Amino acid sequence: MASIEFVKVTKSFGESIVIKDLNLKIEHGKFTVLVGPSGCGKTTLLRMIAGLDPQTSGSVLIDGKDVTRIAPGQRGVAMVFQNYAIYPTMSVRENIEFGLKNNKVGKEERTHLVETISDTVGLRDYLDRKPSTLSGGQRQRVALARAMVKKPSVFLMDEPLSNLDAKLRVQMRIELIEMHKKLGATFVYVTHDQVEAMSMADTIVLMNKGKIQQEAPPDVIYRQPNNLFTAQFVGGPPMNVSDLGADGVKFGFRPESAILSVEPQGAHFTVRGTIATREMLGSETIYQVKSDHHTFMVKCTDDLFSVDQYVYLGVDDAKIYFFGADENRIDRNDPRFVDYLKVLRGQNHG
Repeated sequence: MASIEFVKVTKSFGESIVIKDLNLKIEHGKFTVLVGPSGCGKTTLLRMIAGLDPQTSGSVLIDGKDVTRIAPGQRGVAMVFQNYAIYPTMSVRENIEFGLKNNKVGKEERTHLVETISDTVGLRDYLDRKPSTLSGGQRQRVALARAMVKKPSVFLMDEPLSNLDAKLRVQMRIELIEMHKKLGATFVYVTHDQVEAMSMADTIVLMNKGKIQQEAPPDVIYRQPNNLFTAQFVGGPPMNVSDLGADGVKFGFRPESAILSVEPQGAHFTVRGTIATREMLGSETIYQVKSDHHTFMVKCTDDLFSVDQYVYLGVDDAKIYFFGADENRIDRNDPRFVDYLKVLRGQNHG
């Protein structure tokens, strides 16, 4: 196992500074997910750990050791890419043992390693087949097995499931979580998919424009977002946000925190509106509610309303968030919070 640390790291490509003075510590043995929109710098961080794109300044430490001048192959890390990067002319066995052969590992040890690891990833029956005869999920397992035979202390994964269909992605997420538990290694996983991040991570590092917006376990990121960006990036549909009309403050609430009814229920914030759209998704239904002043998304576990129906939308004060003019979340212990609750209550349109 190994921890990874970025100390005042800056990365620029020509005149363009992608990351500036970034500090981050990734704990050993944890499943850490770097998530954020395209171009936020998450893959750049991964490639700096691997040594594929060294930092412009600052230090990258693996297990406390500065690896700036250590070649990628000597860092004790293995990288799994989204395009698998497996050799089509080689069998599964040959793909997995390719690196072992290059490192002059003896045949007996190679065979033992390949068969043990192929058991772990469910490829034992496919060792003599060519990659072209495998499914997308099986090919991804080949790429994982090839990384695992190196016995790295750090696994780096760059959107490894993005080429798989939705059903297979869910299955592979579960398999990766189980694999992490078995191996006990440090996993650093890059994705733009917040569902992947929420379901797999011990720790999420949410990035935007080269800066860390929040670093926390999934439940903390969801329930206590640091700022407006985090609140709206995490969750589906994203948090409803609207202007409070005081001090440049915005108020917000999660779609599942709102209650719809045909009569007002006495909630702290109430608005009367019309069901504009209805998406029935099996176990839940998502409604878009439009009023004179707002448009809100509401997620319900029942399916009681229809398009064009008048409804009341209510949200309790415990489910409401406020964000200051600087877009940072205002803590419930902040004296301003109660004042803003009063302002919001005065806006009821019930």
